[in-house]
Amino acid sequence: MRFFERNREQLAMMGIDPNRLPPGQYHTERFPVLHAGTVPQYRDLSQWSFSITGLVGNPAVLTWHEIQSLPSVEIKADIHCVTKWSKFDTVWKGISFSTICEIAEPDSSATHMMCHSEYGFTANLALSDLLGENAALLAYEYDGKPLEPDHGYPLRFLVPRLYFWKSAKWLRGIEFMAGDRPGFWEQNGYHMYGDPWKEQRYWDD
Repeated sequence: MRFFERNREQLAMMGIDPNRLPPGQYHTERFPVLHAGTVPQYRDLSQWSFSITGLVGNPAVLTWHEIQSLPSVEIKADIHCVTKWSKFDTVWKGISFSTICEIAEPDSSATHMMCHSEYGFTANLALSDLLGENAALLAYEYDGKPLEPDHGYPLRFLVPRLYFWKSAKWLRGIEFMAGDRPGFWEQNGYHMYGDPWKEQRYWDD
């Protein structure tokens, strides 16, 4: 634990409130890359599409051009990886999840959402965590530039309040659901919810 204590002491010396770090986390200026499988490569986005499915009044399939034509927002947020690193004040640009809800018109019975990404990767989320200002974003830029392939180009989900595996890379669609069900990592031992402040990393946490 001494490493984590030193890290918090260093933050305080830098004038940064160490209470911004959830328990069991350390601060880094780097942006580590972690994912399962290979990184998809997109040379041409003309055939790329994003689907909105499930319990919605208006199912839709959007092209990359249509995604980019939607109103955009920029947010600054701290992010926390389940592997214990945290990065502060990251800047993202994309589409507010509330804008997607305006398009989708979710049914009142929808309580959760599943992110669907390339290669069948999925991540489950409660809608209650995604609604509100800056709560969630469909991000296509990081730090003023398009996402790098390792970080989810061309589109990734972003929900800063939860562990970062919930911010699914290479997003291709979202599905509105009545009730929760596990995504890829949740089926493989990770926590169904993933609150960094409660250290909800794995099934038994």
